[in-house]
Amino acid sequence: MGKYKVILWDLDQTLLNFDLAMDHALRAVFAQYNLEINEEIAARYEAINRSYWLRLETGELSKEQVTVGRFRTLFEERGITHVVPEEVNIDYQRELGSVFFYMDGAKELVTLLKEKGYRQYVLTNGVNSTQANKMKLSGLDRIMDGVFVSEVIGYPKPMKEFYDACFAALPDIKRDECIMVGDSLTSDMRGAENAGITSCWFNPEKREKDVDVRTDYEICRLEELIPILE
Repeated sequence: MGKYKVILWDLDQTLLNFDLAMDHALRAVFAQYNLEINEEIAARYEAINRSYWLRLETGELSKEQVTVGRFRTLFEERGITHVVPEEVNIDYQRELGSVFFYMDGAKELVTLLKEKGYRQYVLTNGVNSTQANKMKLSGLDRIMDGVFVSEVIGYPKPMKEFYDACFAALPDIKRDECIMVGDSLTSDMRGAENAGITSCWFNPEKREKDVDVRTDYEICRLEELIPILE
């Protein structure tokens, strides 16, 4: 074991494939409410959803305003008035928490790291009940040493206060022993920068960095984390 003894993982689109789960949940709920769904509508929802979560990260919106507001905006754009966004969101969260898809190599990696004695925690901005279901279904709850959810803490990633609360709950862990691994520049990498910890950007699509934020490491495959840790 090298310098880093604690891995702080993002969950969605880092360990678990959120895109696949979102597609499943969206199509299931739209079918339930007899709403049209196609690639164009799904893409528009994804864009609206992303913009709302970015506003959560800045503290502009609450979690409820995000989860309900994204559907309200989509329905208003499409002139859909016969469904209630709050009800659609409840069913969507249920569907989202009912399935999981691992990112390539994720389960093998976290299992190996557990066997090697690394401490691992999930840090997520997702909805608490949904994330708890996915953690249990995927078996990550039995691999991780703990989970920190912004909804419970009261501050979202990337706010310093979120990380301060995490470390307050882990008084025996030093920040220079930790590395934050995640796919989001605005949430995970900026959060690591705000918290004063090492960051590792998981970038499987080899995107160009479009945000001015420090990234100490960059990997395209999760197993590339191993030599960084050693």
